[in-house]
Amino acid sequence: MSSNHGVLVIDKPAGMTSHDCVARIRRLYGTKKVGHTGTLDPDVTGVLPICVGNATRLVEYLQELPKRYSVVMRLGSATTTEDASGELLEQAQVDAASITQERIESLFASFLGEIEQVPPMFSAVKVNGKRLYDLAREGTVIERQARKVTLYELTLHEIKTDQDYVDISFSCTCSKGTYMRTLCVDLGRSLGYPAHMKLLRRIKSGPFMEGEAIPLQELEERAANGEDLSRYLVSIPQAISFLPSYQVKPERTRAVRNGLATALPGVTAEVGSLICLFAGEELLGIHRVCRGDKGLFAKAEKVFPAEV
Repeated sequence: MSSNHGVLVIDKPAGMTSHDCVARIRRLYGTKKVGHTGTLDPDVTGVLPICVGNATRLVEYLQELPKRYSVVMRLGSATTTEDASGELLEQAQVDAASITQERIESLFASFLGEIEQVPPMFSAVKVNGKRLYDLAREGTVIERQARKVTLYELTLHEIKTDQDYVDISFSCTCSKGTYMRTLCVDLGRSLGYPAHMKLLRRIKSGPFMEGEAIPLQELEERAANGEDLSRYLVSIPQAISFLPSYQVKPERTRAVRNGLATALPGVTAEVGSLICLFAGEELLGIHRVCRGDKGLFAKAEKVFPAEV
């Protein structure tokens, strides 16, 4: 059985699904316990954290974290899939002179915060047990419920004009479940033009940055050369270092490992938030902060074995 436990941050290539990447990592690390922390469409590249071994227990926490993308939106044409892979639906001549930096930045400011998005038909969202993209491929279009998402940051990088189009490059930090394709369509609509997402790259996922991601092909080449791939795994404690931590007294260590609640004297934390309990440098578990008659205490959510 594999002894590899941690988070592998890969740079996903275009042309592969996130599931394809997981299958490759299973073979490379010799374990079935592998899971990614947020789907990237096949044409999208960039940061894809993949949990290996006991780190698969972190998936539910890591996938909830904000993501950051580098986006190119093309004004002047709309497609069936809302991105460059779809068929042309609508086209319009763009008045390039009207697409100014001031206008775009003002528009971006109006989109910040909580917004509603209608998921695209070509998406993995399930309606009545069926994926929307399966319905779309059958030629079926159904009504979709709008979802609330949050845009934390929109930064304009470049406006590039041509005779037939205007491309707007920007970055976006957003909550889980935000569709950049749909954002491009909605931004274009606000500008008065059809639009679609031309290019997309994820540059950050939770605490994991583009600079620490290893291209999948390079990882496979290193494996073929006999290199120990465990060195590319971010340890479980490091992967969740964004959570507050608390040192447990030695006499409480066994109780915590057995899943028993433990008091949190001196801790000031929001009830319902997560906290990691440690014995020295050893992670004992991920706990939920609760309030009892005697103050705050930690209720176990995930307890980790001693070798983690």
